[in-house]
Amino acid sequence: MKIGILGGGIAGLSMALALHKQGYSPRVYERRAEPATMGAGVTLWPNASFVLEELGLLQDIEAIGGRPKTMRRQDAAGNALGGLDIALLDRTMGYPTYTVLRRHLQQVLLDHVTRAGIPVKFGRRAVALEQDAHGRAVAHFENGSSIRPDLLIGADGRMDSVARKFVAGDNKPIYQGFVNWIGVAQCPHALVDDISIQDFWGAGERFGCVPIRPDLVYWAAAQARPLSEASPTVDMREEVGNLFAKWPEPVARIIRATPANAIRLIAVHDLEPLHTWSRANVLLVGDAAHAPLPTSGQGACQALEDAWHLARCLDGANGGWEEVFQAFANIRAPKTARLAEQGRVFARGLFATDPETCRIRNERAKASNPMHDVQVLAAGWGQGLPMPGGADIMSAEEGSFGSLYRIE
Repeated sequence: MKIGILGGGIAGLSMALALHKQGYSPRVYERRAEPATMGAGVTLWPNASFVLEELGLLQDIEAIGGRPKTMRRQDAAGNALGGLDIALLDRTMGYPTYTVLRRHLQQVLLDHVTRAGIPVKFGRRAVALEQDAHGRAVAHFENGSSIRPDLLIGADGRMDSVARKFVAGDNKPIYQGFVNWIGVAQCPHALVDDISIQDFWGAGERFGCVPIRPDLVYWAAAQARPLSEASPTVDMREEVGNLFAKWPEPVARIIRATPANAIRLIAVHDLEPLHTWSRANVLLVGDAAHAPLPTSGQGACQALEDAWHLARCLDGANGGWEEVFQAFANIRAPKTARLAEQGRVFARGLFATDPETCRIRNERAKASNPMHDVQVLAAGWGQGLPMPGGADIMSAEEGSFGSLYRIE
């Protein structure tokens, strides 16, 4: 069976590895001319580590990643707002949490794909999908070539997905009212005291920093602003440095340690949940299917889960694509839709500018029960996976202050 994967990011490469382990021979088609280096970093929570171990990658991730034991929240004046016991979450779910640079995770995936002999074709930008006379999708590339596989997996992202347009029609990304400046800081000396995630909340502003080592930290600074004001400036380090100049350390120190040309501004978008993830022989996965806000804490983790679940749906299939696709969507759609909604709920509170709304938000965060937070996260993030702590239901209200811990 010929399987084509559009997209060589986290979703596409992990999908290729999962399918290869099940005996399939996928091919990956990536629009960029070389491996992606975009983004700062990701936190791989225990549900992601479960999948990475299943794929045989966890040892490599351990070699490049940090092991945070706690997450600390503060307001813009440095007052404590509670946090998360990551070590307890890891014990509850039975797998470790890692912090990694996105480019390093991408390289681990690509190395394993290469060693597995899976072809990856760079510079293959899909410009259109159409159905042939037999109802099979044909992908046409910018260079004039085309493919007609038995199964075509759309892992081509949230912002410009040709596969999503084919499956869902005109379903455009939705700007959610805030921008992220992202960067990676590195120094010969320590930037932070320990390997703890730190999350600072202001009024319509946020700064999160995630260490991999004390001298290597990725970060995201965020501010609520209209889309018309979401364009990069000439000196973004000066802009973000001035914006957060009076915030507690290590905020200013981390910004200063980041090369000015290494800071990127992102107008943050997500996507509405889809009623269907497939059409003909095309199936959407990763951000093309479900692109949550960074405040969901689960974007990369859910892309990895897609790979694990689809491989098993294919392995147990007795019928045609409709049966496989329906089984996959029945497993994945409820969880990813819930996580996307939680990301939106949290973002609305986080980027509120009304002082009283911010005060209530902070008081609720301080009053949260740390043990309950761990149990809620373990239940929601472990759902559908054979790992400890998983459960079938976690409401958006319960998870709205629990799922805020990834910065990217």
